[in-house]
Amino acid sequence: MNRTLLLAIVALLSSPAWLRADVPSDYKGKPYHDEKYHEGPQSIPGCVECAYYDLGGEGVAYHAMSNKTGALDTKNHGGNELNLDPHHQRPQSSPYYWAFRKNDTLSTSYTKDFVDFTNKNLYQPKFNQLYIGWTANGDWTNYTVNVKFPGTYKIFAVYSNKPNTIKFSINHKPAGEYKLPVDTGYYHHWNRAEVGEITFPEKGLQLLTFYFDAPDTPDKMPGNNFAYFEFFPESDVGMANDDKPAPATGATPAAAAEKSDAKAQ
Repeated sequence: MNRTLLLAIVALLSSPAWLRADVPSDYKGKPYHDEKYHEGPQSIPGCVECAYYDLGGEGVAYHAMSNKTGALDTKNHGGNELNLDPHHQRPQSSPYYWAFRKNDTLSTSYTKDFVDFTNKNLYQPKFNQLYIGWTANGDWTNYTVNVKFPGTYKIFAVYSNKPNTIKFSINHKPAGEYKLPVDTGYYHHWNRAEVGEITFPEKGLQLLTFYFDAPDTPDKMPGNNFAYFEFFPESDVGMANDDKPAPATGATPAAAAEKSDAKAQ
């Protein structure tokens, strides 16, 4: 192989199109999986389900603070508290959703027919949509994601309640701070909205960290529920709100678990 050809190959492999990233070498968390969901790292572009944060426990995959005491939280207030009540074990659901990640101390739950589907919603979520809730200032969750293409992405959030501040980092480096645009008025009044953009300089497996930042306030309902974040390449979203692509429900991680659940029934 002559020197000119060798240099050309080196230049090609060094070009941005070939750049690859990986999760930090000291990170001990692993992509979420269970008996129903085994799709591996969530993909970008695509939908990142908030409740499918990584495995690894408190201080590794997530950090959960109490919105009442300001100290570390001690239980999942959805899967290991509220949803133990038979009234919250809805007939359209199953034990998979009622007790989802019940042994974690980050709180999760799912959308229910009697509270999450009203005309006060700005956006109608899916039935059995898993979400993280009981959020408090200082909470964070880690997601091992597979970025298919480097570049800038628009972020859409499906959330409820206050217009709080959220942040993302990529591989431990700050990547953006965002303000949720609308106060929906209640934890079970949902909205889907564009919140900003984020740039992934490289493709490949990366660590995406989501931070929740609620102000100190006497408000009795200061936090949010978060269902998922959608990441669209910037070039795909230069259109009117009504024409923006809706969530690809057939391809989301939650849909994969729901399909598996339906087969089991």
